[in-house]
Amino acid sequence: MHLYVQALQAQFEPHRNAEKAAPMEKYMKNHFPFLGISMPERTILLREFLKENGKPDNEELETIVRELWSFPEREYHYIALGLLEKSIKKADESIVPLLEYIITTNSWWDSVDTIATRDVGVLFAAHPHLISKYISKWMASGNMWLQRICLLFQLRYKQNTDTELLFSLIEQLSDSKEFFIQKAIGWALREYAKTNAAAVWQFAETHHLAPLSKREALKHIKNKNL
Repeated sequence: MHLYVQALQAQFEPHRNAEKAAPMEKYMKNHFPFLGISMPERTILLREFLKENGKPDNEELETIVRELWSFPEREYHYIALGLLEKSIKKADESIVPLLEYIITTNSWWDSVDTIATRDVGVLFAAHPHLISKYISKWMASGNMWLQRICLLFQLRYKQNTDTELLFSLIEQLSDSKEFFIQKAIGWALREYAKTNAAAVWQFAETHHLAPLSKREALKHIKNKNL
């Protein structure tokens, strides 16, 4: 085990709390065991750790993230995401295999949605040429979580959203029966509506969408305000 990971364990393990872990596991449908460390406490512990140990070197980041991702407890996955987020602005295409790994391993909405906006979204904004290369690949993969990433990576792009791409991806996935795809379609449209409500309204009214997707997309739009 990497020495950095060992040090992280030494920081977090003394704070295990089985009583707090139980409802956290229930909230996540018992997909993962938890240490029982709440987000505010985890944030403080990680901040203290980084103050003393610093961020991992770029050449060691992937090893550390993968090791943390192999742990059963969900908090270690969150810690890995926190470390990755601190380095993503300086990352290049070489980080993509790691992103693909953590998207498709130990997958659930909490990790995937974080990766979509804080990692993939940031990386693709800095390196737009990667969008066409990887979005088409991920859409063709048939993997629900990679497809959800495709729908959500532009959530924070606002006026820089590639509307044509977003609408095209939604059209490709509009027949999906997967809850997490239907929900992501609605979320992506609802968020873009904050920038261009008229475009979202017109799209939702003229294209086939699952009832869940359309309801979510138009939740905060009133036709009279367009």
